[in-house]
Amino acid sequence: MDANGIEKLKKDLDILAAMAAEMDDYLRSDVQFWPLQNGNMPRLTLGGYLMRQHRLAALAHLLPEADKSRLITTMETFREALGEKIVRFETKAQEELDMRLRQWEGFLRNLGREDSIPAYYATSVETRAMIAALRSQLQIAPYRLSERAAERINLLDRQLRNRFQSGDFIWPEEWRPAYAQDRYWWLYGRPGQSSTH
Repeated sequence: MDANGIEKLKKDLDILAAMAAEMDDYLRSDVQFWPLQNGNMPRLTLGGYLMRQHRLAALAHLLPEADKSRLITTMETFREALGEKIVRFETKAQEELDMRLRQWEGFLRNLGREDSIPAYYATSVETRAMIAALRSQLQIAPYRLSERAAERINLLDRQLRNRFQSGDFIWPEEWRPAYAQDRYWWLYGRPGQSSTH
């Protein structure tokens, strides 16, 4: 077992706990990228939180007992922060989804201009994982995923598929059970030459 994947999970849990602790203030604010009090961590966004929560919930069995308990407490803190803020959450989530789609679209556009396979794909695809996490949450009642956002996701996925070469799982091997290949196909391989070349 690669300790690196487990260590990254533990770091994810630290980040998730810090994000959950400030979620209530974040949801009440108009800020999209919230600077956490611990300055050594990424900024709080719903996509960043939901991506990590998905991964940690799916892989909790890999964590020591103390960390499993901490994860349960953290997810409860998040649920409490959401409380009655349904409209607030949905608005913020839709805004971030639009922003992440623009970000991913820009990455794919640049991909079309490059002849080599970008070495940074494994890092950049984190944006696509956040899109997936936001989409999943917005498909759970009482939230609502906009048709426009769903269409944009499908369009961008088609663009990536046109130059995608299937291969090995690109994130730490321990994470694979959290990402079924049929649903998270973009984590199993990387872009290659465009099929139009």
